[in-house]
Amino acid sequence: MGAGTVEFLVADGRAHFLEMNTRLQVEHPVTEAVFGLDLVAEQIRVAEGHALENDPPRARGHAVEARLYAEDPARDWSPQTGTLHRLALPDGIRLDTGYTDGDDIGVHYDPMLAKAVAHAPTRAEAVRKLASALERAVIHGPVTNRDLLVRSLRHPEFTAARMDTGFYDRHLPDLTEPAPDPHAPWPPPSPKPAPAPAPASAAGATSPHSRRPSGT
Repeated sequence: MGAGTVEFLVADGRAHFLEMNTRLQVEHPVTEAVFGLDLVAEQIRVAEGHALENDPPRARGHAVEARLYAEDPARDWSPQTGTLHRLALPDGIRLDTGYTDGDDIGVHYDPMLAKAVAHAPTRAEAVRKLASALERAVIHGPVTNRDLLVRSLRHPEFTAARMDTGFYDRHLPDLTEPAPDPHAPWPPPSPKPAPAPAPASAAGATSPHSRRPSGT
């Protein structure tokens, strides 16, 4: 006996069933954070013959998960390979990963590097917490989707919970626009405009009074 994962899509206030998977999925840390459970440990306890608690756990707060991938969203989500020299997130963020510093990212497995999960009293706080942590994460190695995740979490549609399955169809080009390099040299100053020609000298100037006919 084990835990299962049920997936739904929500539209117009109604939940529409998608599928049932008879296993834990990558999103299970969100459930664990909100309900204060260790789902893997609970499965082991059930397998040992222990009963579950009679009263279901109560939800507390909100949790948001992001999947960090070694892939380039700007190049048709192409997987990236190479050495993962460093991967670290600030304290207070759950980081589930099977990689350590110095591991090689190859071509034979899914390019997901890690799952980052933020938990906070409200959804808005959890979203801000996760975006800030990913922005400050230390990731040295192959190209990742980190910048896309940060921009997505801060997009007005996401922060207002108005996103849908067409979110990236509408916004991917803007979300993958290269960020300006803060270490790039300043452009050279624009050339100064040429000085205006000097006015004619008094000796060579013709006064309108000099055109008056002379007479006696």
